[in-house]
Amino acid sequence: MNRSTLDVLANVDSPAEAALPEPAAFSKRPTWAQAEGSPLPLGVAWIEAEQAFNFAVHSEHAEGVTLLLYSANDLVNPLLTFRFDFLRNKSGRIWHCRIPITKITEARYYAYSVSGESIPQLHSFDPQKVLLDPYAKCIFFPPGFDRKLAMREGGNAGRAPLGVLVAHRPTFDWAADRSPLHQSDAIIYELHVRGFTKNSNSGVDPARAGTYAGLVEKIPYLRELGVTVVELMPVFQRDPQEGDYWGYMPLNFFAPHAQYASSCGADEQHIEFKKMVKALHEADIGVVLDVVYNHTCEGDRRGPIYSFKGFDSAGYYMLSSDPANPYANYSGTGNTLNFSQPHVRKMVMDSLRYWKREMHIDGFRFDLASVFSRNADGSLNWGEAPIFSQISADPELSRLRLIAEPWDTGAYQLGRGFPGITWLQWNARYRDDIRRFVKSDPGLVPDLMRRVYGSDDLFPDSRADAYHAYQTVNFVTSHDGFTLYDLVSYDHKHNWKNGNNNQDGTDDNHSWNCGNEGDEGAAAEVLELRRRQIKNFCCLLLLSNGTPMFRAGDEFMNTQFGNNNPYNQDNETGWLDWSQLRANDDIFRFFRGVIAFRKNHPALGRSRFWREDISWYGAGPTVDLSYDSHSLAFCLHGASQDDDDIYAMINAYWGEVKFQVQEGIPLEWKRIVDTALPSPNDFSESGIALQRMDYAVAPRSIVVLLRPRREGTRTKKQS
Repeated sequence: MNRSTLDVLANVDSPAEAALPEPAAFSKRPTWAQAEGSPLPLGVAWIEAEQAFNFAVHSEHAEGVTLLLYSANDLVNPLLTFRFDFLRNKSGRIWHCRIPITKITEARYYAYSVSGESIPQLHSFDPQKVLLDPYAKCIFFPPGFDRKLAMREGGNAGRAPLGVLVAHRPTFDWAADRSPLHQSDAIIYELHVRGFTKNSNSGVDPARAGTYAGLVEKIPYLRELGVTVVELMPVFQRDPQEGDYWGYMPLNFFAPHAQYASSCGADEQHIEFKKMVKALHEADIGVVLDVVYNHTCEGDRRGPIYSFKGFDSAGYYMLSSDPANPYANYSGTGNTLNFSQPHVRKMVMDSLRYWKREMHIDGFRFDLASVFSRNADGSLNWGEAPIFSQISADPELSRLRLIAEPWDTGAYQLGRGFPGITWLQWNARYRDDIRRFVKSDPGLVPDLMRRVYGSDDLFPDSRADAYHAYQTVNFVTSHDGFTLYDLVSYDHKHNWKNGNNNQDGTDDNHSWNCGNEGDEGAAAEVLELRRRQIKNFCCLLLLSNGTPMFRAGDEFMNTQFGNNNPYNQDNETGWLDWSQLRANDDIFRFFRGVIAFRKNHPALGRSRFWREDISWYGAGPTVDLSYDSHSLAFCLHGASQDDDDIYAMINAYWGEVKFQVQEGIPLEWKRIVDTALPSPNDFSESGIALQRMDYAVAPRSIVVLLRPRREGTRTKKQS
């Protein structure tokens, strides 16, 4: 590269110094930060008062660091370079400098070159590689960007991602923006920003399909459905050439994915993302980000050198004792960030604060969160791992909705085993038990009771533990696995299109095809049973204590054609097919109705467990807990919550079961739900009065009754 070293920085007066009476001899002396740069904040920071940029990057083991500044007209040869002098431009493990705008002139992008003693197995320090700042807030991919060059020795100038210098980022008008507060009415809806509207039948303007702006166009739909929180699958910037459709291979933890913006202008993705968040907030919908901090897209020793590897492999990643596979792999993707390192934890904390303060995010779902618990040697810290203490002590972050996926490839910490004791957790036990019960596996009635009650076996509310019921995030489906329709349509995964010989994706699905694999050749009775099973799943999810979540498209029977792991399917397999909304409007109507029912009845979703407000029954007065039992009933008394009473009769048996309603008298009760009935009789908003106390519940169906509360009285619990 042709490099010209910058002169010593020009002297700049700071406002503080200008305001103080100083001897004339010192009036123009630069501050230390002006002369040498500041180690904080990390990344690039625009100093308005000085009309200068401050650059700071962490690298413990580097021997030399060079800043590269590029103009828009030449992305190969730096317009300017600055070689850091460790005696002047290094504090501890951070390299830093400050450069006035007069020196930068036409430079628009920046990167680094780092040299040091390379460990051959790690394939790390390579001064020929152009490195992206780990703290870059905006990333530019040159037209000649080439992932393969980053994977082999030699230079990649003009082919590497670059940070963008944005000196005068426009101030976004958040106006009266506020974070919505949803408690008993929290309904989480997991969606993929691109896949949600990319299909041509989404009804979104083609220019905005698959973008942040496209999601805004669908807000009226979200309002009609009734969801109150959207959980966005990863939006961190990733490598556009990796084939990572889902987004779980992040390149960076600060920049929003530019390819989700409808405009390609500099910094436009930030503006469009903020507009999306603001619009969702105006619709009273909270925004949770699915964040991936456990690994990066740099992979193992064979993967590309984009950023972290080139700055300090041994400082950012966990290492193994195997020379042939030097990177520890608890993420299943080739590498694992080392959370025993303070600078790694600081980077994550800075990223979380950035998304909260600058982007107004309301919460985070942490992918493979057990990685946070791992020590440098890979062992688990079963006590208070440092990152959890830091987050819980932060006055902003600790108040957000924090959700953990409480496992990684080698650890399973669901419930009390997870160190974040106040966090919500994805409850995979709920998913599996509900799936197995609905498909009529034996011996599941006791487990069904636990899951519907709020999983107090996993989240006990003892004096010592004091967990809350809302900490279980109940779900039947998520992005990771079958859609709800595929769950009742396939016994086996069909992942051939992923290119891995159908070896990827789990085989442990607890699915049942209702008598026919897929749609081809499915008889009418099979298709009808699938619709009923979908309604059963919907009912159980929204009747359960805890925080419910379901994946986008389940409300209209979206299918992935049996693919339970379409991580690389940026096509009709991975996109929502909105034509199914029209074809299955009865299922959408049912979801909408049951969602509204839950939101209108705070007795269901509580901070605490139901305790004395719940009475358990079977088809008769006692619960049948036998191995061959497939039925359960319960009455949830709502008076303590100033709510109505709810009576549910659940039959997962393949034959009709006659239930005897155990409380009240017939005309007190109204039937709200019967999943065996066709639409619109399967859900009644006003209810159908019960004429007798016995009810024949059809095979594999659920009936829900409602008894209005009596003003000024508390309903006496009967047992």
